[in-house]
Amino acid sequence: MPKLILTTQAQGKVAYEFAERVITIGRAPDNMIIIDDPSVSSRHAQFELVGDTYRIKDLESTNGTRVNGVPITETALRYDDRIRFGAIEARLEPDVRGSQPLPERQEMEAQPAQMSAAPANFINASPFRRRSKERDSVRLALLAAAAVVLLIFLSSMTAVLMMHATSP
Repeated sequence: MPKLILTTQAQGKVAYEFAERVITIGRAPDNMIIIDDPSVSSRHAQFELVGDTYRIKDLESTNGTRVNGVPITETALRYDDRIRFGAIEARLEPDVRGSQPLPERQEMEAQPAQMSAAPANFINASPFRRRSKERDSVRLALLAAAAVVLLIFLSSMTAVLMMHATSP
């Protein structure tokens, strides 16, 4: 679960773990996170879990809410975002307790393959057809005819352009 790290002069750094779907923050005693500072409104802001991300919404506070220095009314939060409630600084941190270190490196002995040829009953799973080693004479003839027609067309267009270029 993510944590909000608040830094106040009175309390220093305090961490609040997000365990609820909706978390209110402000100076009033009925908020889940209470900040006793005159720059913080009674009901300053609200965090809400939407999908996998928390969104922050300013509850029309007097001194506003800023995320990474930008005033917001509502926005999605990312880890390590800097949040400011009035004059109070905070930072959203991920929960690192659930992460585990990588396992120790182990040496393994690799065995060489018995044979490098594909087994006799091997079937190719590729969605693409294999290229045929045979030449398709009909396709080749059509391509040659198309090339000749294109060549004749280009030479006739060149001749027409040359006639127009030489005429007065």
